[in-house]
Amino acid sequence: MKYRKLGRTGLDVSPICLGCMSYGASDRGAHPWSLDEETSRTFIRQALEAGINFFDTANAYSDGTSEEYVGRALADMARREEIVLATKVYMPMRTGANGGGLSRKAIMFEIDQSLRRLGTDHVDLYQIHRWDHRTPIEETMEALHDVVKAGKARYIGASSMWAWQFAKAQHVAERNGWTRFVTMQNHYNLVYREEEREMLPLCLDQGVGVIPWSPLARGLLTRDPAESSARKETDEFGKTLYGTADAGVIEAVARIAAERGVPRAQIALAWVSKHAAVTAPIVGATKPEHLTDAIASLDITLTADELRDLESPYTPQPVQGHL
Repeated sequence: MKYRKLGRTGLDVSPICLGCMSYGASDRGAHPWSLDEETSRTFIRQALEAGINFFDTANAYSDGTSEEYVGRALADMARREEIVLATKVYMPMRTGANGGGLSRKAIMFEIDQSLRRLGTDHVDLYQIHRWDHRTPIEETMEALHDVVKAGKARYIGASSMWAWQFAKAQHVAERNGWTRFVTMQNHYNLVYREEEREMLPLCLDQGVGVIPWSPLARGLLTRDPAESSARKETDEFGKTLYGTADAGVIEAVARIAAERGVPRAQIALAWVSKHAAVTAPIVGATKPEHLTDAIASLDITLTADELRDLESPYTPQPVQGHL
């Protein structure tokens, strides 16, 4: 495994990040396809054995049980100082006032809850899961700065939002001498490329590491559109995405994969990883081949003709993934 710097930081991460949204209690939260703890551990072990050192979860995944599963597995299987552990804050964790969002109260409470569930005294990357329209960004950035200065997070990152919002947050932090975001976890794949318009150029210019979510478009790029899966049938958020995805892009992935004799996932991931702003796509794994394909994709270099065939059928898409 060849490691990369995370943006302009000195932190070395694997070029594949294991996304842990699928690990957690299936009867908690909004992910009924989630794997139980023992099954989840097999994929975390597989990732570690392959040299993956970057793990991403969130407080809201399966009502906190994803953090619990990931924390216990990594404590048993790895040395904490060798792992880059990321989690997120924003989504509602309980009913009532102040149950979510990015207020100072919410951030200070939720970081301690995440650390307790993860069984660690710090996370390496603490990310805001979305933009909070109800909280001044100054309040959020100062609170995140204080989390870093308290030693509870090493770096901070953001997730899907408008480029102007991200630029505003960075400006607020710089103006006040607060910690800036070092990563952007945004929505990016072959059938959703709207991030190429503003966010990716911004991140590339500013040295922000990009760690895209859904690089395989919820599996759409790995199988024929008519094929189904347990997640496809129960993923309510996923059902709001890709309704206008270009069939020509999906067909091109299938054709090039067949010509190369490799699974479609390898082609789709190789394309995402080639972008100069991308540090590590976030890949979920619920079958052994998911990680095998992700790692194999790192050795694929797409030709100019293949890139043209993959990209030319794309048409502008409605913005998806923001809240």
